[in-house]
Amino acid sequence: MATVREGRQGALLIVDVQAGVLAGAWEAPRVVGNIVHALLSARAQGVPVIWVQHENAEMPHGSAAWQWVPQLQPADRETVIPKAYNSSFEGTTLDAVLQRLGVTHIVLAGASSNWCIRATAYGALERGYDLTLVQDGHTTEDIDLGHGVTVPAAGIVNDLNTTFAWLRYPGRENAAVPARDLDFGVPRGASGALPTR
Repeated sequence: MATVREGRQGALLIVDVQAGVLAGAWEAPRVVGNIVHALLSARAQGVPVIWVQHENAEMPHGSAAWQWVPQLQPADRETVIPKAYNSSFEGTTLDAVLQRLGVTHIVLAGASSNWCIRATAYGALERGYDLTLVQDGHTTEDIDLGHGVTVPAAGIVNDLNTTFAWLRYPGRENAAVPARDLDFGVPRGASGALPTR
């Protein structure tokens, strides 16, 4: 079992909000607007903001595809972490940065829902962090499986939101919460209620 992290120190983790990732993403303008809302809220409350930026052969460092979308830009004091794998924890300094800041609760937003957001969310819980997925602050593209079969992006987003509303790990809390209802201290909505079955 992971070491459960005690405390109520939140951080906003924004993953891969880059031109090449969001170019064909489902409802990207709406999702970006919701991430902007979460970002402004975190900054207003003095909550640490950490940005993760993917680079690979299709999005090499410095390329147009690698750049942040115009509406979402890190402030000078905010940490930017490069990554090369789906999980923001693998091969990066993210865990060390979170520990240095005393973070126990990660609020997660960005792209893509089925790849880097999913992998990062599980990585956070497996490392003992509480987690809130910003349910209207992540997106992806449709997946073409061939032979006329497509997995719609909306279904992927809804599946991930449902998973993180109900998933349970011992000693950790998680939720999927709209950007307007975020509480950076605990993974709950504005009502303070966790989902029940």
